[in-house]
Amino acid sequence: MRQLSIIYTTFNELDIIERSLASVAGWSDDLVVVDSFSTDGTAELLEAREDVILRQRKYVGPSDQKNWAIERARHEWILLLDADEIVTPELRAEINALLAADLIPHDAYWIGRDNHFMGRRIYHSGWAGDKVVRFFHRDRARYNDNQVHEEIITQGISVGWLKGRMLHYTFKDLDHFLDKTRRYARWSAKDHAAKTPRVGLYHLLVKPVYRFFKHYILQGGFRDEKEGLIISMVLAYGVFLRYAYMMAGRKAAANAPQSESKNP
Repeated sequence: MRQLSIIYTTFNELDIIERSLASVAGWSDDLVVVDSFSTDGTAELLEAREDVILRQRKYVGPSDQKNWAIERARHEWILLLDADEIVTPELRAEINALLAADLIPHDAYWIGRDNHFMGRRIYHSGWAGDKVVRFFHRDRARYNDNQVHEEIITQGISVGWLKGRMLHYTFKDLDHFLDKTRRYARWSAKDHAAKTPRVGLYHLLVKPVYRFFKHYILQGGFRDEKEGLIISMVLAYGVFLRYAYMMAGRKAAANAPQSESKNP
């Protein structure tokens, strides 16, 4: 049977990572956590665990952190997880079956996620059908350079589907959702800057309103009751912030004092 490397990248995950680690306990002899110098005790918790290999690395970006860890994995097949994800017994059994097979038919595999927010599972609001490529061959998969929602590059590789799913507790509470939305908006502003030469009312008003309409009406957020309304509103706010940060950054750069060149 093939061996499996399990990778996490973390920063300040003390209150959630133990539940995720419990779902993969005893599964791998190469369970690596690349931590970005957490300040909440995450690193101390991981350092005390005999089943975890802790590596500290300065954070440059999500893709850079993940690709660095992938390149150093001990085994050819990798399961990459976030601290807010839990592997179900069905998913674990399915991956084990593939590892034991004579041939693994694909280079990488999509895994579906069941998203939870404010104590309930979210079935709509644009979170239905959520999927990520997280089980893959070390030498055939790398992440793109996106600052937000980085993904494995699937062009040129064979990607299959796993039936087993992960449980995803992406936001601890509303404050965490808002904090993460603001952080993602700053990163997203960088991702979208090249294709947005000018920020106008279309970006600051029309796009956020449409994002709310998309999540709440088209994608059935109203069926997730009050939680669906909150999700749709916050995601629309995130779109507004993306372009507000973009505009503010450009104005600050334009108004910055220019250094005068001195003649010799």
